[in-house]
Amino acid sequence: MKVWIAHESGLKTMGAIPAGFEIGLLPRGDAALPGDPEAVEFWAPPFLGQGDVVGLAASMPNLKVVQLLSAGADAWIGQLADGVTLCDARGVHDSSTAEWTVGAILGSLRRFDFFAQAQAAGRWAYAEAAPTDELAGKSVLIVGAGSIGSAIARRLEPFEVELTYVARTARDGVHGIDELPRLLPQADVVVMIVPLTPETRGLADAGFFASLKDGALFVNAARGPVADTAAMTKELATGRIFAALDVTDPEPLPAGHPLWTMSNVLLTPHVAGSVKGFIPRSYRLVGDQLRRFAQGESLLNVVRDGY
Repeated sequence: MKVWIAHESGLKTMGAIPAGFEIGLLPRGDAALPGDPEAVEFWAPPFLGQGDVVGLAASMPNLKVVQLLSAGADAWIGQLADGVTLCDARGVHDSSTAEWTVGAILGSLRRFDFFAQAQAAGRWAYAEAAPTDELAGKSVLIVGAGSIGSAIARRLEPFEVELTYVARTARDGVHGIDELPRLLPQADVVVMIVPLTPETRGLADAGFFASLKDGALFVNAARGPVADTAAMTKELATGRIFAALDVTDPEPLPAGHPLWTMSNVLLTPHVAGSVKGFIPRSYRLVGDQLRRFAQGESLLNVVRDGY
């Protein structure tokens, strides 16, 4: 049986390959195919791959499993034939995305981005930005209480913050998303880490941003379309709030967009999950899933209802 993966280095951490399975390498959606796609039954497509990766699945009539290397599955929802099981990489990006989020919060509050620009200009900018804000004592609202949201919370707890959680469904210790209008005005930092679904697209709209208190920090580590870009840009242009963004809509952010030059915006190019530990973590999951598939066992991280 044919199995296609995206990274040759992943073979080192996949573990034992079940008998009868042949591995092919497809690093990009626009790369030369490593064989006949009609023979592929298990596919781990490229992470943030170039080319029409999703569309390539249509040429795989015998495809049984798509194991994503990303935590988000929004690009694949409704795009696969009946009978194909879609699995995401839940858990793989917990540490890296949580690290980015904590780093972005600290960098924004302590004005590291401003001081880096001053350093490049050879300017001692103490009087221009000090005293800075701080994380200690802040109220942090985490919108999305899944695997990554929990990892973010664990890393924020030692910083003497007050944590509040919001999810699609309320449960013990977690507020429902319908409570956002009440919770947003109380938060100093709002972290978005929800999956992109029809319900979360544009969740951070004009009303959402207007509800934020003066000086609040909006952090998007989820997907760009979770926030209404026009509404966000308009509110940021007033200088009333701050933002730390790893994702944008559109993406990449076009040259000349106002977000590039706003002093109250920290912007990174969707790098939260792009770390050196990504390959070994991802392919330990791919190998485990492949062995489960070969043995007829239940797969992990099966995507249902967009999650």
